[in-house]
Amino acid sequence: MFLLASDNNKNDRLKKLAVVASVSVALMLTAMKIGAALYTGSLSILSSLVDSVSDIFASLITFVAVHFSLRPASLQHRYGYGKAEALSSLLQSAFVAGSGLFVVYEGINRFINPYRLTDIDMGLWVICASIVLTLILVAFQNYVVKKTGSLAVSADSLHYVVDLATNGAIVVSLLMVKWFKINWFDTLAAIFISVYLLWNAYGLAKVAVYMLLDRELPEDIRKKVYDIVNGFDFCAGIHDLRSHDLGGTYMFEFHLELDGNLSLYEAHDMTETVERAIKKEFPNSQVIIHQDPSGLEEDRLDNRLSK
Repeated sequence: MFLLASDNNKNDRLKKLAVVASVSVALMLTAMKIGAALYTGSLSILSSLVDSVSDIFASLITFVAVHFSLRPASLQHRYGYGKAEALSSLLQSAFVAGSGLFVVYEGINRFINPYRLTDIDMGLWVICASIVLTLILVAFQNYVVKKTGSLAVSADSLHYVVDLATNGAIVVSLLMVKWFKINWFDTLAAIFISVYLLWNAYGLAKVAVYMLLDRELPEDIRKKVYDIVNGFDFCAGIHDLRSHDLGGTYMFEFHLELDGNLSLYEAHDMTETVERAIKKEFPNSQVIIHQDPSGLEEDRLDNRLSK
């Protein structure tokens, strides 16, 4: 129990550190890109600036969500507050989508009213520095996600992965303008970035909605639960398995089929054995098991859903 509590505290600290690092990097990138956008007039840098501003907003939402999701369960919220991370992810996707639409609008306007870029070298230096900072941050966020499974940090990291792709496109567009004087390439890159933003906003929203609507966990996780339960000799079967993500914590509910002649104490001990095995495979998971005498004829959820 002490080791589990220690691991939980370490994971909580990692989440908080990841959020602080994210906000700090977003603020630095925004300050750098404001200067670059003003000096160069580049729409692609402006699109990256808009994305960095959205990153600040998203990272602040993540900070609040992670802080809230780490609260212990209460009388009114007995499953805990983990789904606050899904809500933050949904808000982030809406903000990213809005940013993408803004850049599309500006891109169409630039095609109608062309704009000549200036001081391209400064823009290149700023974007290259942004790429280096973002690479360091994404590497750290990926480490945190692997250790904690945090949806909020994962969603926040996705923003910065998008930044890497968009900043790479911006470098190409600025070089095209500098070397070949193709000013419209800058606008084309900005529109490409905005479409990419919209696509990633859709992906963020989909994952968040799945969690909020209690979508079943992936089939490989469910199969693992079946394998664990059926691996015990005393188990006569398992049915009506339901599973969902509470926000980094898995919830499993199922009926365990046992010998009907067992005493209540014996059935309880066997159920505890199964529960411990599942929690060993999925740390911090919540498990609810209902015991059924094997061979009992009843109306099962599995049968209703298969019709």
